[in-house]
Amino acid sequence: MADLDTFRAETRSWLEANCPPEMRTPMRSEDDACWGGRHFTFQSEAQKRWMTVMGEKGWTVPDWPAAYGGGGLSPAETKILREEMKAIGARNPLSSFGISMLGPALLKYGTEEQKKRFLPEIARGEIRWCQGYSEPGAGSDLAGLQTKAEDKGDHYLVNGQKVWTSYADKADWIFCLVRTSTESKHGGISFLLFDMESEGVSTKPILLISGYSPFCETFFDNVRVPKDQLVGEVNRGWDVAKYLLGHEREMISGMGLGSGSAKTLAQSLGEIDDAILAAEVALFDVDALAFAAMSEHFIDQLKAGEAHPAMPSMMKYAGTELNKKRHELIMAAGGSDALEWESERSRGGKAPREWLRTKANSIEGGTSEVQLGIVAKHILQLPGA
Repeated sequence: MADLDTFRAETRSWLEANCPPEMRTPMRSEDDACWGGRHFTFQSEAQKRWMTVMGEKGWTVPDWPAAYGGGGLSPAETKILREEMKAIGARNPLSSFGISMLGPALLKYGTEEQKKRFLPEIARGEIRWCQGYSEPGAGSDLAGLQTKAEDKGDHYLVNGQKVWTSYADKADWIFCLVRTSTESKHGGISFLLFDMESEGVSTKPILLISGYSPFCETFFDNVRVPKDQLVGEVNRGWDVAKYLLGHEREMISGMGLGSGSAKTLAQSLGEIDDAILAAEVALFDVDALAFAAMSEHFIDQLKAGEAHPAMPSMMKYAGTELNKKRHELIMAAGGSDALEWESERSRGGKAPREWLRTKANSIEGGTSEVQLGIVAKHILQLPGA
């Protein structure tokens, strides 16, 4: 306990000295997120410095081994770091699919060479990743994917299409599911990594109803992928894919926690004249606090390797439904003013655009219906599920 108290004091002192004041304010929108990568444009020197110093410290991924660019912290120390960052309102220094999805998969399934090559770059924010999973004919039935990788001796030749590829037009590399055998639906899938600047890779943005979109169609036309960029065993990529999906659902469930502000929704909205709406907001805040407590417990279990395999599905469903409810209440409290779409007063229609964006939360990472089916079968063990 004394060691943890010392660590907390040292962490508090380090954060106070190294977290720029500009990085201690709530994010105004998704545009304030720091993604890193080869082509990322920092919004300020403060944003760049915060990512850099945290990356050098290993605290963008505090619980990863130090040998791979992490902080080498214990679960208890990692929890203290997050608490101290929250206490000063520090922003997440680096948002990254490499951190939230690919990294854990590489730690479990990657070769030593792959870990040393990719994980430190991810930790320092030097490489930005996108996820090549869904296809026009393979969404909820992901194992039905048809993107093909032919064995050409020293490399694979990839042909096909992915869809709903978040930030494909901004990513440096992609982790991609491909079909290497047709003998088995699940057993013929492999997991490849390759550079988005490889010859034959192209992307096309998909516009959403909100007017903004991170999503793209991604096309592969005779893309050469070296064989040392295969993760896990050939035709065993479904094992890697399932493990990664658990971490993706954990990431998406974090939407239920909101922007990270210490304020409740009632405090953020201020006085509400409608008594029924005020009661709904109060009930939401109770649910949000309960979800935050459940989320903390889930993360502790996950880091300790004690979480039920289906728990990410439960958390993903709860978090996305809570996030949708949050934005519905914000729209309701705003009245007709909340419908403003492009005015300066509305910050370019921030409220309605974010509200519309939440509709995709219950689709991405596996639909809510699929998550409920997983919970029914594997946690509740309902008959016939």
